Amino acid sequence: MRGRLQQHKHPNKQKHMMLAELSGNLPIGLVGMGAALGVGIAAAKASEAIGRNPGAFGKVFTTALIGMALAEGLAILIYFVVAR
Repeated sequence: MRGRLQQHKHPNKQKHMMLAELSGNLPIGLVGMGAALGVGIAAAKASEAIGRNPGAFGKVFTTALIGMALAEGLAILIYFVVAR
């Protein structure tokens, strides 16, 4: 009987652990999704700009690459901040 009472002592503990795990992982997923969208949009617009004006390849490519690196860097930074 004693073991049975101990099992039901904290029935919501598992739910709280699941919510804590979800609340920790949700921001990381949202940041990853935002970074992926940002990189995709930057690549699409850069390829569109290069298609319209092939002579501006160097400037457009460099600017797009820096923007993509910053978006990914922010996602990695947030991952380490939220993961703690």
